[in-house]
Amino acid sequence: MTDKIISNEKNKDNRGLGHTRLQWTVVMIVSMMMFNYGMSNGWLSPMTKILTSELSPTGSALSSSELTWVSSITALTAMCVVTFYAYTTDKFGRKAGVLAVAIPQSLSWAMKLFATNTTLLIISRAVAGFASAGCFIALPIYVREISQDSIRGAAVALLMLMQNLGCFFMYLIGGYLDYYIILGISLSVSLISTVLMVFAPESPAHLVKKEKFEDAAKTLALLRGVQSDHKSIQLEINEMKNDEEYYKSLPHLTFVNIFKNKAWRRGLLRIILVNTAQSGSGIFAILTYVWVILSSTGASVDPDLQSLVVPVLLLCGSLVSMVWVQKFGRKVILVSMHTLIAVAMTCLGTYLVLQHNGFSPPDWIPLFAIATSVWAYAAGVLPLFYVIVSEMFHFQVRSKLMGCIVSYSWFVSSIQLLAFIPVSEMFGIYTMFFIYGFINIVGAIAALVLLPETKGKTIEEIEKILSG
Repeated sequence: MTDKIISNEKNKDNRGLGHTRLQWTVVMIVSMMMFNYGMSNGWLSPMTKILTSELSPTGSALSSSELTWVSSITALTAMCVVTFYAYTTDKFGRKAGVLAVAIPQSLSWAMKLFATNTTLLIISRAVAGFASAGCFIALPIYVREISQDSIRGAAVALLMLMQNLGCFFMYLIGGYLDYYIILGISLSVSLISTVLMVFAPESPAHLVKKEKFEDAAKTLALLRGVQSDHKSIQLEINEMKNDEEYYKSLPHLTFVNIFKNKAWRRGLLRIILVNTAQSGSGIFAILTYVWVILSSTGASVDPDLQSLVVPVLLLCGSLVSMVWVQKFGRKVILVSMHTLIAVAMTCLGTYLVLQHNGFSPPDWIPLFAIATSVWAYAAGVLPLFYVIVSEMFHFQVRSKLMGCIVSYSWFVSSIQLLAFIPVSEMFGIYTMFFIYGFINIVGAIAALVLLPETKGKTIEEIEKILSG
């Protein structure tokens, strides 16, 4: 099938001028999976009112403990399968890794359609969590390796944008369409991306790694829109060969070796501390329980309508971050945004305490606090953390440490979701927001004191700072 596509593409354009049309087409197919991930993330918030009512498709209203498991099982599962995607993507190919994301996504939505009890619903969410782990491993690697230098940054950025668009789309339809229609739409999106991905090419870099040089040249030519004997293709293939030979010549690094290196050990421990604040900042709980939170404030405006502010601010924050990261220091942005979230969370907690004690503070405060928190997270806390990680560590250890950090991040996120409802019922929902405020203050202080400024510095300079 791939040979036929290559042949047809060559017949269409024999001039060898090149284009990026096919690259963007494949990137859009992969981005549909990140869109689906965003839909999955946003699904529970608008569905909570149905699942906790007598109209629940599970046959009875979910209890608080059942709702907690439905929300948290996704992150718990993702935490456990990060290594699976790292292994699959490296061993069986980037395309196989991407398909290993697409297939569980489709299966998860299909299972929700037929989930007539709580156990099946929780299992379907666990399957969604399985796919979620691969979204931040398989998808970026594949997109990066099929994209040429001139579009690579924009292509990877599109993945994050599509995640937020998917969340927005789910919030938009979640409050107004029938439960099963929503699942049907979600399943359709997932199935389309899965089928299209079957016909997508393998990463040329992976083909070079497997010493399939002729296939790599054909695939690269197809993606670049030129003949396989074009000079640029040969140069790029040779560069991939040189990179692969260089990687093979490097000594094998274990976690023991990494921890023996003072700079890497200190860097990892500091990043883990900052990651605790980033993953435990409260934003994941807001994305999951925003309908519950807004309903608890007793505001006169429809919670479904107010909830739409959350994904809109995620989008706005993402766009702002793309500008800020080029202009300002990493630490300045990270510290400022953690501080802003801390203030917003404390304001929301204070509002709920006052309301609990019979006062009537202004109705706009909860929505404004939530909007501020979400925007600050998308504009600084989320993207800048991963920018700093990518700039702090040498490429020899980056992939191993990223797997460790991503697993830990999913673990903290799951704890955040597991704790939200029980703590809210026991001590009041305002307690959680005071906790989130404190966590973000700790995050701001940790980023300010422990992290080096990485903007404009080489790896060697950063490692010298960490070793000092």
